[in-house]
Amino acid sequence: MKFSFLFPLFAFALAIQAEEAKPLRAGIIGLDTSHVMAFTETLNKGTKQPADNAKVAGVKVVAAYPQGSKDIESSTKRVPEYTTKVKAMGVEIVDSIEELLKRVDVVFLESNDGRVHLEQLKPVLAAQKPVFIDKPIAGNLADTLRILSAAKNANVPMFCASSLRFSKTTQAVRNGSIGEVKSAETFSPAELEPNHVDLYWYGVHGCESLFTVMGTGCKSVKRGTTSDGKIEVTGTWEGGRTGIFRESNDKDRKGYGGKAMGEKGESAIGGYDGYDPLLFEIVKMFRSGRAPVNADEMLELYAFMAAADESKRRGGAEVTLKEVLDKARAEVAANP
Repeated sequence: MKFSFLFPLFAFALAIQAEEAKPLRAGIIGLDTSHVMAFTETLNKGTKQPADNAKVAGVKVVAAYPQGSKDIESSTKRVPEYTTKVKAMGVEIVDSIEELLKRVDVVFLESNDGRVHLEQLKPVLAAQKPVFIDKPIAGNLADTLRILSAAKNANVPMFCASSLRFSKTTQAVRNGSIGEVKSAETFSPAELEPNHVDLYWYGVHGCESLFTVMGTGCKSVKRGTTSDGKIEVTGTWEGGRTGIFRESNDKDRKGYGGKAMGEKGESAIGGYDGYDPLLFEIVKMFRSGRAPVNADEMLELYAFMAAADESKRRGGAEVTLKEVLDKARAEVAANP
């Protein structure tokens, strides 16, 4: 009898295993980004490393709604190709989000155009389906606020993140490998799209790496240019800590990368380890209901990039995150 306490624990463990093994039908909204191919291939055909298959076991993409961006040519022209390719992996193509939601348990909102995310998200939240929103979360800061508020009010698990957030070295620094981070520098490509806040479209990758290691607490931003004419954004955090994002080039800042300086030394950060590390976190959220990135950090990241746009408009003047957030909140209040 003295071991009777083990039985409830054993039963709990079995319940957790059963939940992890429960099949989940996944749906995709928007077939206009290469991310849909990466996620569908892993979920429907298996991971690159057989040892990782358990991390996504039981989750399959079963349906997709193709419409992503309505007017960005670089996105819309991809839809026919990706539609054909996901169909070949056993995915049913449906003609509305409402039809998609009848067939799935969880949702990948993959539309490349952040401007359509709020409209596409609303029925997903109404249906109480956990959802991952691919970057950028929205086209502007006001819609970012609307999306975060809608998800909170619906009490639906949701997060948005770049795959770079979950690279091995970046996560190690976030988890304390070099102690408290005093300063950090990251770089990534930063192609612009005129309908979005500049860095939302592609610079978000490097900015997200920066926030992953610096955390929240950024107070102000200044935007300028590097010696080779690329975007440079400097953020000042509480306690005088500094984080810098720079647009990559073809010389000393190729692709994705950076470094962080901490109380115990420095470390490389900002690398790209593929899409699987992000996908594993998405599946964890689908199963647990717990998002790996909280709303405050998502909001501050997008406010940082919005402040960089405002600094650009003012010729490189320092802009506080509070200022751009207050302006966005006033816009939301006037037009919920």
